[in-house]
Amino acid sequence: MPMVRWEPFHNLVSIQDRMNRIFDDAFRGQRGGTEDDWALGGNWAPAVDIFEQGGNIVLKAELPGINADDVDIRVENNVLTLRGERKFETDVKRESCHRVERAYGTFSRSFTLPNVVDTEKIKADYKDGVLQVTLPQKEEAKPKQISIAVGK
Repeated sequence: MPMVRWEPFHNLVSIQDRMNRIFDDAFRGQRGGTEDDWALGGNWAPAVDIFEQGGNIVLKAELPGINADDVDIRVENNVLTLRGERKFETDVKRESCHRVERAYGTFSRSFTLPNVVDTEKIKADYKDGVLQVTLPQKEEAKPKQISIAVGK
């Protein structure tokens, strides 16, 4: 039976994310304006997956339709921040739109990094609308095998 790491706050963070989305959705329509107004200029947040792979923490963010040059990635005080903007196509007039469901405008997502992340070795790759940020762990944070000496 494989060993599973116990993460006591994992469910709490998941619940907090869901509650944030519920409140964002509820108040989006109360800011004044229509749903289309929000889609064409309000704040939005790209979907993000965070997981461990090969001794690294990996963050993947969906950013379709965004140029890599329009994304800003920063680490400050152990907080990773992704910022950017999805711009509405200028060759399409608002009056000619029948339905706008994709969100446009600026976004900002921030993530507190665990102390085990080596912030000097963070790498980011962008391919097919998916931003992948690889956060390597410090050597001292990686598990080490300790051999047992048998006394005679």
